[in-house]
Amino acid sequence: MALGTAFLRPSYVETIDTWLVVHAWPLPTTPLHAPLVIPPQFRHIQLENTDGHGIMSNTVEFARMNGLGNKILVVDMRGRKDVVTPTAAIALNADPATQFDQIMAIHDPKIDGTDAWIDILNCDGTKAQACGNGTRCVVQALAAETGRKVFTFQTVAGILNAREHEDGTISVDMGTPVFAWDKIPLAEEFADTSRIELQIGPIDNPVLHSPSVASMGNPHAIFWVDKDPMSFDLDRFGPLLENHPMFPERANITLAQVLSPTLVRTRTWERGAGLTLACGSAACATAVSAARTGRTGRKVTIDVASAPAPGKLTIEWLESNDHVVMTGPAEWEWSGTVDPVTGSFSRDPEQGAQAR
Repeated sequence: MALGTAFLRPSYVETIDTWLVVHAWPLPTTPLHAPLVIPPQFRHIQLENTDGHGIMSNTVEFARMNGLGNKILVVDMRGRKDVVTPTAAIALNADPATQFDQIMAIHDPKIDGTDAWIDILNCDGTKAQACGNGTRCVVQALAAETGRKVFTFQTVAGILNAREHEDGTISVDMGTPVFAWDKIPLAEEFADTSRIELQIGPIDNPVLHSPSVASMGNPHAIFWVDKDPMSFDLDRFGPLLENHPMFPERANITLAQVLSPTLVRTRTWERGAGLTLACGSAACATAVSAARTGRTGRKVTIDVASAPAPGKLTIEWLESNDHVVMTGPAEWEWSGTVDPVTGSFSRDPEQGAQAR
């Protein structure tokens, strides 16, 4: 089947045993060829990227999905040379029906051994280096289309390996965390980035202070708090911290309350997106930073305070290779077609929505 001829539609099951030997990575053991139950919403959608005469169509297929409430638009750009434009992203975010946190645009692979190049956009039209919740949504979409369980993606942050499990949860190897101050990056040199000098509020009584900082392909600052993260005015402090001079590329800001050695409660202000219901890379950065500072072990449950219940991710920082593996759900909502240049869209007719 040629790339770009079908999206979110079960069409064939590839034999991938040889591929798995090459790309094996440590995750919970699950059968990779067990019968796949395809949700009805994935069974009827087709995509043609050309008009039958080799002329590029103005529209592509996309799906509205979410990962723990993190609003994701998965856009199929395979078989095309263009991209989803910032103009389209801003237009889509302005419409309540398509308001999103990140766009995950699936492109043809750029290098051998990968299944796709993933271009990630924030709702303000800027580029993002990583989105763990969005990656899980891409996996669910492609698993429903192909019947496969394991995928390898390339992003600007590097290679991501991912697997869908039989219970429907999806694990993503988010790679290794970065702690060097100039690689995160920070504007000032810190020998130890597990605790840096930064605070919000009065000098003698700061509201937030001394965050741990790390990169999971994108910069994160984790402020440790001793009460419910939802009790803080993050919509007020978030923009100030995201754009603080300490972060030349801006930063994702997370409030983290350690409840036990295996449980952390969080809330995140996302760079380029603002307050979101969930952020997968922030959960990873929080788990790593909690372990690094001795607050928890290397495997924790992140209870995302702002996400719909149960709102939990399992994060494991592997001792074997320092990779961070995130496991959690993804959910399909609806699908349609979109113009990647302008952002004009229409929902699938069977879902009873009108073109916009």
